[in-house]
Amino acid sequence: RAGLGPNPRHYTRQRPKRDAELVDGGSIYWVIRGQVRVRQRVLGLESYMDEDGKSRCALILDTDLVPVSITPHRAFQGWRYLDPAKAPPDTKGLGDDDAGGVPGELARDLGALGLL
Repeated sequence: RAGLGPNPRHYTRQRPKRDAELVDGGSIYWVIRGQVRVRQRVLGLESYMDEDGKSRCALILDTDLVPVSITPHRAFQGWRYLDPAKAPPDTKGLGDDDAGGVPGELARDLGALGLL
């Protein structure tokens, strides 16, 4: 099975159709407790067969997590072509730029109330 290399992998059943676009500067955005919090660059794709002989895909990810502006969002498959115009901007750290230095957990709660 894939995933034994030095970079983390995220496994999915189907290979993305726009794979070249995804690998060329694309990221997977992680939704944590109803908030987009961080992204990871997608470095490559790796096809493999699962234990049932079905073709699968592994997204090879950068080891760096890039904090983004905390944004409310329902869970979604973040690698599925999040429109760059709708993607939350990068920040220095969780809650740093987007919340005036408010700690991440408090920024999440204030964001859920629509106060940030």
